[in-house]
Amino acid sequence: MKEKIINKSAELFLNLGFKSVTMDDIANELAISKKTIYQHFTNKTKLVEETTSQMFENICAGIDCICNTSQNPIEELYEVKMFVMTFLKNEKTSPQFQLKKYYPQIFENLRLKQFEKMYISVKESMQKGVDTGLFRKNIDVDFISRMYFNGMSGIKDENIFPSNIFTMEYLMESYLEYHLRAICTDKGLQTLNKFINKTNLK
Repeated sequence: MKEKIINKSAELFLNLGFKSVTMDDIANELAISKKTIYQHFTNKTKLVEETTSQMFENICAGIDCICNTSQNPIEELYEVKMFVMTFLKNEKTSPQFQLKKYYPQIFENLRLKQFEKMYISVKESMQKGVDTGLFRKNIDVDFISRMYFNGMSGIKDENIFPSNIFTMEYLMESYLEYHLRAICTDKGLQTLNKFINKTNLK
């Protein structure tokens, strides 16, 4: 039952937002009593904490799978972006923004885990790109990996990139291309342009 509660909560939080969804909403959706939820979670904060942790683990597993099977580091970054966007429902309700506002401690802990995961993943991908001649040999892989995470976090700032002007899909797509064009070799740019053209034809 605990797993069912977490899965349903994740779905509701992503679609409606962390603030909007109540324990009553979750109980009604699952056709159970609120008391049943409290048998597994002492309060809503604990439920949010465990739900976001589970979502993070699921995303990590998906990213690992992509990294193990991707054709090259350029396509890998795009595939990861698509996977995360799909998993987070295109972040229609700005879940990260709500999490930061109403559950700041959970947000900070999650952000730290996100950095640790993304930093290692992107660093390995970058090195692979350098070794295969797609990325410039003189780039500082450690620095760029940290910058990439910072940029991906930055575009989610509602104050700087209001959702009524920019969609999350547009922001992630634009930032990814911006990032790659800064580090690609001529060979890498050919691979990038070919991939973008192929994607645009779909």
